[in-house]
Amino acid sequence: MEEIPAFVKSTSTRIGRHATAYTEKLDQQQHPGRMALGELGTRVEAVLDEYDPPIARRKHSGALVFPHLYAAARNPADDEEEWRVPTAVVAALIAAEVEFRGPLRLSSRQNTLLAEEYELIGAQLSQARLDTHAALAYRRAMALYRINEDDESQDRCGLLLARAETRALPPGLRRWAGFGSDVLCGHGYRPSWLLGWVVAQITIFTGIALALPHGRDQDIGDMIHLGVTSFLSPPGQEDTDPLGSAVAETLFVAEGWIGAVSMSVFFALLVRKWFRM
Repeated sequence: MEEIPAFVKSTSTRIGRHATAYTEKLDQQQHPGRMALGELGTRVEAVLDEYDPPIARRKHSGALVFPHLYAAARNPADDEEEWRVPTAVVAALIAAEVEFRGPLRLSSRQNTLLAEEYELIGAQLSQARLDTHAALAYRRAMALYRINEDDESQDRCGLLLARAETRALPPGLRRWAGFGSDVLCGHGYRPSWLLGWVVAQITIFTGIALALPHGRDQDIGDMIHLGVTSFLSPPGQEDTDPLGSAVAETLFVAEGWIGAVSMSVFFALLVRKWFRM
């Protein structure tokens, strides 16, 4: 095993002390998932104030500075204090922030390695319900992938970031709207999911129409055809006259307008994804 340089050991010790103190404070919070990140930033800056890598390290290195801290976070040992999140995970987050914000210029390879570590840390923080902290990790990973022009990984982290930010919101309308956005289209990162909503919408509206008194007298094939065509375009008077029911007519007109909105959103998200607008 490669020996850890002295400056890395000393910095790791400082990171460990800050991580222990910060983890203890996290454990005392009633809602740590919505906790602000001001103190975390202060502790990262305190480490950076004394972080002075040697010239040899500044010139060239293809590896990260704190791989041992990241490795410890992947399989963290149980803390004696039995805190809700292992200290090793918080230490890995602080270490990643030091590398991200530190004086060393990251190579393309290091950007990818650090982004992957941020993703793993974000997943562990999400599992511990530290949603604002997980959002920070995913935001950093997304930024690093963007630098490397890795669009697929950027979208993956963007979706994870949006989910973490939604969970971090206090209970209320905005939070439920976020959950709805996730279910319908993956917060805009999965526009193809809207096609499932298209099928569900057509099925629901057609089923309701068939359950109406006048709908039961209609041919099932004709009603399904009307349900499909109404989704693509609001029906005219001549299309709904055979139904003989104002309720059914209103139902299919409403389906048409909702379908127009759904398809507009779908194509807008698709264009945004394809052309990175």
